Amino acid sequence: MLSIEIVCVGKLGQKFYREGCAEYLKRLGPFAKVTVTELAETRLENDSPAARNRVIEEESARILSHLERTRAQIVALCVEGEQLSSEQLADYLSKAAMQAPKLAFVIGGSLGLSESLKRRAALRMSMSRMTLPHQLARLVLCEQLYRACTINANIKYHK
Repeated sequence: MLSIEIVCVGKLGQKFYREGCAEYLKRLGPFAKVTVTELAETRLENDSPAARNRVIEEESARILSHLERTRAQIVALCVEGEQLSSEQLADYLSKAAMQAPKLAFVIGGSLGLSESLKRRAALRMSMSRMTLPHQLARLVLCEQLYRACTINANIKYHK
């Protein structure tokens, strides 16, 4: 069975995001073992470039430290990443399942991910050219993972 970890900086604040993600995680149960790891956000003390860079580096170091224990193939969600169709994501999941014991989809904090973390990723993936709040990106990722799994299982969820 496919093993997926969604690694995020921060928690889901609004109830509707929590409920939506929980629903898709429940639906994913028959197709994959999916876990969510929420890591602490680093507080931005001022809006200087140096302070912003410090936040990105600290959050990314926390993510990488966590991922070192998992041996997961990393998919970094970032704005400059490749935009995949649902079918392409399904194909990626299918191929990746044969190459790695686990996939880790990484959603950074509001300032993004460090270059060093993105270089470690097997795939840089963009959810959209539009800017999405990180909580909404998590919900969309959960839905798209479910959609990809149903495509691979030939179940008529995807139209």
